Amino acid sequence: MDRPTNAEVAATLERTAELLEAQGASPYRAQTYRGAGAAVRQCERALSEVLGIGPGMDAVVREVLETGRLGVLDRLEGEVSPEGLFMTVPGMGEALARRAHIMLRLETLEDLEAAARDGRLKKLPGFGPRRALLVRDAVTRQLAGSRRRWSGHPSQDRPDPFPAPPVELLLATDGEYRRRAAAGELRKICPRRFNPTQEASLPIWHTERDGWAFTAMFTNANASWVSIFFERDGYEGQATAVTAARGLLAGLRVVRGREASCQAHHDALHRAAEPPHAPPLAAAAAARDEICL
Repeated sequence: MDRPTNAEVAATLERTAELLEAQGASPYRAQTYRGAGAAVRQCERALSEVLGIGPGMDAVVREVLETGRLGVLDRLEGEVSPEGLFMTVPGMGEALARRAHIMLRLETLEDLEAAARDGRLKKLPGFGPRRALLVRDAVTRQLAGSRRRWSGHPSQDRPDPFPAPPVELLLATDGEYRRRAAAGELRKICPRRFNPTQEASLPIWHTERDGWAFTAMFTNANASWVSIFFERDGYEGQATAVTAARGLLAGLRVVRGREASCQAHHDALHRAAEPPHAPPLAAAAAARDEICL
């Protein structure tokens, strides 16, 4: 793949700024992209030789140069489904991408790479060992050339000392997004997939809290699942908030992959809301289940 020209990179950054403004993101965040676009457009040398726009924007520009895409822009334009993301990997057609998402519940490129490494992917119909190896190598190269990413899953390494957003912050963002969406307060974008009428139907919300920039939206697969994309200092990641269906947290919102932290969070809320010496969440859940029997 030929690397994008400076003008093409600048246009990508400027388009991102326009959509951030149109969707109600903070003026500062939009201006950051617009300023980076202007700097790139004025640059007379190859960008790979002169990167120095800033730690966050350098990572953004590298992503465009290495992949020809920008994840932030894809989300702003409605390309939010995991299937669409997986189809950017060589060897992954639409049918295979959908199986990986639905049958293995994979959400991110990091999830896909992990499934290719631990053997889950090769067991899916249509894959096999050879294709799984090709996909693993392709997604590893794609991740290495893109922005610094971390999926937020505790089993994966993350660059130290960069932390994930605390579950309290993710769950607060999830709750506020769902409240605003239900009240009809949010702008809507037009999902590119599973949307034959091309209707602007997907609520999107941008917010900044405690130094993090968040973008929240429902997933295409399930309107009760919320994808929360987070960025800070050139790092980006994704978390998925769902309603737990079983166990101690049944009926409560949790962040997938971080259930232990969510249980501690809900335990603290439970203790604060109940009278002194009230049973912990586990005991309350056991009593609830006993009543239901």
